Amino acid sequence: MSETAKLTRGSIRGHLVGQTLPMIFGVAAIMSVGLIDAYFIGKLGARELAAVSFIFPITIALSSLGVGVMVGINSVIARALGEGDVARAKRRANFGAIFSLATGIVLGLVLYVLLDPLFRLMQASDALLPLIGDYMRPYALGLPVLLLQMGLNGVLRGQGEARKTSYVSLTYSVANWILDPILITGAFGFEGFGVAGAAYATIIGFFIAILVALWLIKGAQLQIHLGTIRECDMRASSKAILSVAGPAAFSNAINPVGLSVLTALLASQGEAAVAGFGAAGRLQSFAVVPLLALSGSIGAIVGQNWGANRPDRARRAMWWSGLFCVVYGLATAIVLFLTGNWFADFFTDNPAVIEEFDRYLAISVWGYAGFGLLIVANGALNAVDKAGFALAQSAARVFLVMLPFGWLLRASYGSDAIYAAELIANLAGGALAAFIVWRILRAGPEKVG
Repeated sequence: MSETAKLTRGSIRGHLVGQTLPMIFGVAAIMSVGLIDAYFIGKLGARELAAVSFIFPITIALSSLGVGVMVGINSVIARALGEGDVARAKRRANFGAIFSLATGIVLGLVLYVLLDPLFRLMQASDALLPLIGDYMRPYALGLPVLLLQMGLNGVLRGQGEARKTSYVSLTYSVANWILDPILITGAFGFEGFGVAGAAYATIIGFFIAILVALWLIKGAQLQIHLGTIRECDMRASSKAILSVAGPAAFSNAINPVGLSVLTALLASQGEAAVAGFGAAGRLQSFAVVPLLALSGSIGAIVGQNWGANRPDRARRAMWWSGLFCVVYGLATAIVLFLTGNWFADFFTDNPAVIEEFDRYLAISVWGYAGFGLLIVANGALNAVDKAGFALAQSAARVFLVMLPFGWLLRASYGSDAIYAAELIANLAGGALAAFIVWRILRAGPEKVG
């Protein structure tokens, strides 16, 4: 057992709490940015809020690609440490930083060129396209900053440095909390940039977070020395990271891609439906923060124990994680089901938008437990180099359940059918994911690998 892999020793439940709790604060801080964006943009008007509802699934999809890169870096570092190969872990860390930055440059250029065709495909109206462009153009140019920050977080996560990753996330969030009201609606005599101000705040926040991440990595076991890139064995490093990052990126991006299609379907129901769906989605993203944090922390725990040939500890981690998903998911569903209308008043005073907001929560919340099982199982599968399974089950959830259900029943049941499509997909996806990951973890690394 490697002395460098601290998660292979001690209490599994203790590691789950110790790794997840800091991430809850970090992820909550990040998700709070979406809520604050929606709050201040909602003050600009219902049209601006509808524009952001079109933007939200795309930015989440792009962030999910970044999360895939982070998961790939996390996975290869955690397994190398679990096997006791510190030199290989250092090579992967250094290459991961370069890889994430290069990925961000490519994605940013592609997004900038395809902005108008993309949102026309999503059925955004001519009135909303200028507002969408105001946000997305600077956001596209800032994607390299976003991807680099996520890559650096992957370096920290692979070492089990959950607390440090939460500091990075908090830095980004605090910067946005301060900048959003100034850059969106204006303050201190400054008029603000409107919708574009939210994008500027996001980019500045990520840049500051990069500086903090680099400073924190200096005190970690694996450090970033970009001057040693020639020693990184680029071919082997890129293959190792891409074997996880590629499927993980698409697996994480599939859900927001599905939400993009649901948003396009909702466009036929009017701007109020789109605005209510988008605003409630921001609240929902915040509500599932502990599940997202757990899906991020499970990778290092399972990965290090898998690399150290301790599948029994990996299985225990997944068992306790699954139990938490079910209990937390149901408890949160009850709370939001009872308070949806109250929360809607924070975002808008438009009665039609409030009604859609409340209806979406009343239906969709009962799938939170299934969603939690899905993303936590995906985190475990990515950690044991089975990202292809995670991709397959995420794709099945969206393309075999969510989209057909919403498309076929929309004509008869309107927006309710689209909201129910998400619910059914989460329940089915969670059950399938739990079954697959348990079978793989029970087999052990010798039989699987």
